[in-house]
Amino acid sequence: MSEKEKKDLPEEEMPAAEENSAAEETQPQTPETYTVTTEQMAQMESLAKLVSEGNEKYLRLAAEYDNYRKRTAREKENLYQTAKADTVKPFLDVYDNLLRGVGQFETDDPHRQGLEMIAKQLLEVLHKLGVTEIEAEGQPFDPEKHNAVMHVEDEEAGENTVVEVFQKGFQLGDKVLRFAVVKVAN
Repeated sequence: MSEKEKKDLPEEEMPAAEENSAAEETQPQTPETYTVTTEQMAQMESLAKLVSEGNEKYLRLAAEYDNYRKRTAREKENLYQTAKADTVKPFLDVYDNLLRGVGQFETDDPHRQGLEMIAKQLLEVLHKLGVTEIEAEGQPFDPEKHNAVMHVEDEEAGENTVVEVFQKGFQLGDKVLRFAVVKVAN
């Protein structure tokens, strides 16, 4: 119906839908109220408590699972690092023996050059696995990385400074695979 036709009609003939919408606009809506018995109220409270307890149990279970997942991931990583360290340790002795072999030959001997190349190749493989040499000579003595087997009085070297390395030390990440065997100046 057009606006002009609505004006021409008396109020009594206005469509019912339009009357209801006009009435709704003028009267504020009030929320519907219900009457609840004490038994029904107690039942609703017990149901709300049950839902709350279920939700709390679910949240605790989810937190426990998350902690379990993180713990097993850490354990798996530690297990991998430990296995890697246990596998690499025997190769450090092989590297030491290669260096001792290099020292048995003259500088221009082809056997020495061959052993040096093998030792270099082994060291590169160890580096690819994450194994690094512990810096020792000229460094301050660190009992976390160095094993002091001798002490010497040396005025040129600073106090508690490593002056000689008898056996190189190696570490895998932050974990020490083998301590550097050193001589320390006091």
